[in-house]
Amino acid sequence: MSTKRAVKVRFAPSPTGDLHVGNIRTALFDWAYARHTGGTFLFRIEDTDTTRVTDEYIQAAIETLKWLGLQWDEGPEVGGANGPYLQSQRLDIYAEWAQKFLTQGDAYHCYCSPDELEAVREGQRKANVAPGYNGHCRDLTAEQIAAFKAQGREAVVRMRMPDGSTTFTDEIRGDVTFDHKFVPDFVLVRADGSPLYTLAVAIDDILMGVTHVLRGEDLLSSTPRQIRVYQAMGVKLDDYPVFAHLPFVMGQDNAKLSKRNGEVSIAWYREQGYLPEAICNYLALLGWSPGDDRENISMKELTELFTVEKVHSSPARFDMKKLEAINGDKIRALSLEEFTTWTLPFLIKANVIAGSAEEIELVKQALPLIQERIVKLDEAPALLRFLFVKEFAVDPDAVAKISDDAAKDILRRSKKELEALAAWNHESIEGALRTSLIEELGLKPRIAFTALRIATTGSTISPPLFESMELLGKEACLTRISAALAL
Repeated sequence: MSTKRAVKVRFAPSPTGDLHVGNIRTALFDWAYARHTGGTFLFRIEDTDTTRVTDEYIQAAIETLKWLGLQWDEGPEVGGANGPYLQSQRLDIYAEWAQKFLTQGDAYHCYCSPDELEAVREGQRKANVAPGYNGHCRDLTAEQIAAFKAQGREAVVRMRMPDGSTTFTDEIRGDVTFDHKFVPDFVLVRADGSPLYTLAVAIDDILMGVTHVLRGEDLLSSTPRQIRVYQAMGVKLDDYPVFAHLPFVMGQDNAKLSKRNGEVSIAWYREQGYLPEAICNYLALLGWSPGDDRENISMKELTELFTVEKVHSSPARFDMKKLEAINGDKIRALSLEEFTTWTLPFLIKANVIAGSAEEIELVKQALPLIQERIVKLDEAPALLRFLFVKEFAVDPDAVAKISDDAAKDILRRSKKELEALAAWNHESIEGALRTSLIEELGLKPRIAFTALRIATTGSTISPPLFESMELLGKEACLTRISAALAL
């Protein structure tokens, strides 16, 4: 990818809700490319659609990027020489340029009503021709303009597209050409004076010195319009941003992403217990590859390896199972301190613990027992609740498994062996129970220890049994076994 200029990329969402997979994949590639080249990562908020973009969504977008570790060099909260970085605070800039385009003759006022435009589109559909503005107001006379104004009509500002075509080199797709008969004159400014995306994004990219635009393939068709704005601004060809349109992300069914197959907000993944590095690791693989079939990479490795040349043009497929596998790998790679820090909020939110020093110490002892067993942090509360619950009760679905005579015999024998133990640790617990239940009674471990697991932890699923019993303590274990015998 061309790097003759110092690289500056931008992530410019229009946050009309929480940021989703597609948004963040774009932000990640922008960030990685900036870090790889020693360039600048600019964060800009496109909030001119005031009916849909709220302060809450803007703040959520800022918080999401921070949580993911995608720190920006220029933008909201950071500042920079090209602010403000919210488009709603740049309206005077867009108005000034729109007026300049009108003065130059690159743009014109269009007085066509919505009903008239719809009638044109309907006629085009019936004639099976490409839909688009028919140029009705391109060359109005002064008398026609006066007549429209006398009718009280309000005008939009349209950009005048010349005949011919636009060709540009996309760094992922190669040379791309758009015939202008499919790119009709387009609106720059609404009748209420608010700018449209095509005007604001093009002006901001030039004024903010953006050199490389990495964005989704769905915006490919808007590129000739933005290039037309550059031309009207008088920008030299060598100073145009370089475009690279990233491939679509599809669901497992080859359909566009939806909530059913992965397209939910990053906030949802965060609540489910996915680590930010796991999300970034997985999203990096959607359309890009380090080239050696590796799937587990760190953020540092991503910045070292990422190049646009390795981005594919074909659609990427979102695979939730692969994301879960990567998340599990990242969890297992955490140090105990890191694992504790990430897990505590989930335990507190689930009311497993209140957060006392004594509880946290027990959590630290228990976490190594589940670190190899979970793929998401939100699985921790269910596995550790038995250690902290004040009113212990066996899961109703498991009661039947400890209610028959065979299970009662196992529990009575276990209680007798455990009462006799002088030392309470997992080695002594396991040794006594294996000798009694497996060697002397000839029971299979699965049968022998399932009843004991249910009686002490309340469930058929728990961390390793003997280590769990050690952490639970002798008194609590014997009390729970006695309660199970009374069921």
